[in-house]
Amino acid sequence: MKKIFAIEKKHSKDIPFSAVLATPFGKIGIKTIDEDGHQNLYEINYLPESQVLIAPQNTLSKEVIKQIKAYLKDPEFQFEVPLSIQGTFYQRKVWEQISQIPTGQTITYGSIAKIIRSGPRAIGGACGANPFPLIIPCHRVVSAAGLGGFVKENKQGYYRDIKGWLLRHEKALV
Repeated sequence: MKKIFAIEKKHSKDIPFSAVLATPFGKIGIKTIDEDGHQNLYEINYLPESQVLIAPQNTLSKEVIKQIKAYLKDPEFQFEVPLSIQGTFYQRKVWEQISQIPTGQTITYGSIAKIIRSGPRAIGGACGANPFPLIIPCHRVVSAAGLGGFVKENKQGYYRDIKGWLLRHEKALV
């Protein structure tokens, strides 16, 4: 079982990217934050191709980029970075369940809902609010009728294409 590390405090969403990396499916933005003298990962964002690349600005963003590259080479790679988790108790409960999905496997929104006694749409909402895609692998959560949404996008488009790429990379595409 993967453990989620966290220092919990509220922060502004105006934190700048500390790195932007090009990947086979698009660009990924990394946001880090200094909390009580420790760097923590604040957020990972999927970005459009038009986003300008940014070299890592600090030690943690260098490490996150290194780990993302390791995952892109080997989907079995396990991330180990300190996270600054912002979210409701419910969202964190869902994210903890998602963190337990093994590489190469998927689970439905409905199955997670049964485990935590909730509803599939609420699970989808928590997945959409996940600030750490790849690390908390919400791409492994699918609908009973197929791929499902991704990053709050329910129709075919950029984010769902990323979800498909990630599942193919992990050999888990439904």
